[in-house]
Amino acid sequence: MFAAERRQLILEMVRANGAVSLRELARVVQTSEVTVRRDVRALEAEGLLDRRHGGAVLPGGFARESGFPQKSHLATAEKTAIADLAAGFVEEGEAIVVGAGTTTQELARRLARVPGLTVVTNSLLVAQALAHANRVEVVMTGGTLRGSNYALVGSGAEQSLQGLRVSRAFLSGSGLTAERGLSTSNMLSASVDRALVQAAAEVVVLADHTKLGTDTMFQTVPTDVITRLVTDEPSGHDERAATELQALADQGVQISVAGGPDAGAGAGQPHREAGPVDRRAPRREVPLPGQRRGHPANGAGPAPQLRTAPPLGEQPPGRIADLAPRRR
Repeated sequence: MFAAERRQLILEMVRANGAVSLRELARVVQTSEVTVRRDVRALEAEGLLDRRHGGAVLPGGFARESGFPQKSHLATAEKTAIADLAAGFVEEGEAIVVGAGTTTQELARRLARVPGLTVVTNSLLVAQALAHANRVEVVMTGGTLRGSNYALVGSGAEQSLQGLRVSRAFLSGSGLTAERGLSTSNMLSASVDRALVQAAAEVVVLADHTKLGTDTMFQTVPTDVITRLVTDEPSGHDERAATELQALADQGVQISVAGGPDAGAGAGQPHREAGPVDRRAPRREVPLPGQRRGHPANGAGPAPQLRTAPPLGEQPPGRIADLAPRRR
């Protein structure tokens, strides 16, 4: 077991139990207490746990990562809208990678209808969602199973991705900020996500509004590597999410927003996907805090109109739009 894998397992044991003895840690990771003591010292230096005589404990206020059962019940409607929209970016015969997560699992359920698709994934849940899709080929990475999110991680997963090249990577995470990009609270998951990104020509991040402005421990995708963010529309009172969306757009990330307040208004009508970001256009769709929807910013000029392109495929009800950087 590599040092990074060993230390991640130590962290997970401490998070699960609150306090663990060095003897128990050494037994689980199958190494000596001397090595475990060195690992615990290194983790304490990073502020991830506290050493105690003969063991390790959680540092004050350290939040334990939520497991799959908890995450699967959070923002379910938003994740469904995001998955519906993201599926429209996938074309017949394409080869893509899909990372682990509850939102990417929702995406996989919709990808089962795309013929000739090849999906590379480290997620058992994604693979299960595509298992009975006759015209979709599923390629699993190797690696060690991480039970809390049913994902394959570790050196085996990373090595199996070497030399791979696909058109797009679809990833989710625990937090997204304009400053650091996508991040997660698990070191091994972050490492595999970085390997998935290296295999793709474009990176599409799926993140609901609750993750916008949240920064977690391990960076997975820097902002300048993210091609597109697919998210849901934050409420009018969520200034943090709206501000973060604008900051991401200012850095060149294309923003697609699903599930607006007029969702379902056009039922039965063809839905259109927004085209690429026009760098010259004023921002649209999610107003900055204090700006009323449908009114021009600062009262200057008429409200901009949404540019659209021909349909990329069947889309869900709702408004789908791109944010562009503000005019300098």
